[in-house]
Amino acid sequence: MLRVVPDLGDRVRRLPVWLPALLVALLVGADQALKAWALANLTYGAPPVPVIPGVLDWTLTFNTGAAWSLFSGSTVPLAVGRLLVGLGLLVYLWRRPQPPLPTVLLSMIAAGAIGNAIDGFTQTRGVTDMIHAPFLSFFTRLVGQGDFPIFNLADMCVVLGTIALVVSSFLAERRPKAGALE
Repeated sequence: MLRVVPDLGDRVRRLPVWLPALLVALLVGADQALKAWALANLTYGAPPVPVIPGVLDWTLTFNTGAAWSLFSGSTVPLAVGRLLVGLGLLVYLWRRPQPPLPTVLLSMIAAGAIGNAIDGFTQTRGVTDMIHAPFLSFFTRLVGQGDFPIFNLADMCVVLGTIALVVSSFLAERRPKAGALE
């Protein structure tokens, strides 16, 4: 009788089940701290404050909708949806642990959703945005969409986490499976 020895390469490494919650808490904390700083130090309607001229400015604004001001005036319903998405992703990661990369990326998306949900519930003017990247407007103007929107850390978590998740899923599909015939 042949004994099958498990191959350690076949096991998918998982991160501790508590790590997504910690990562989300740290990212939401950073997002809320940056928003509090912006509210205390920037003035709504004031000219941009250059950090790296032509690349990064601080500009305080508020958004009652979603990206590019879609669904403007829907702050609370969007906050409910964002909170459900963020908590849903955390529950998913707790119930079905994933490999490290998807765990980190889904945690980033959850943190961004929860960070903007907090603003939707607590800020009467809407979600606080303060990061302006003028160089990105070059690309949005090329496609006739005007200036690139002002955003926040939570938005960056959602967008970068989503893009990286999509790209990594395509790359994972292209990798040959271990033991597959070539």
